[in-house]
Amino acid sequence: MTLIWRLIMIAAAPIAALFVSQDALNFGLMQTLIAIILIAVASLLAALWTLRSQDESRTAAGNEAGTPES
Repeated sequence: MTLIWRLIMIAAAPIAALFVSQDALNFGLMQTLIAIILIAVASLLAALWTLRSQDESRTAAGNEAGTPES
């Protein structure tokens, strides 16, 4: 778990550096905020991916059963 968090923070650091100087007092706060946003985006993409997979399996099952696709 620590490794995953460290990789996310490594990815968030350059993004935070675009908005705030690394010498600023609130750099750690901005880095953490961007890391949380990255986690939220990754979770959203994972949720949408599973919905897409479920829709494809339903469509494939419907076509095999001989029902027309709507």
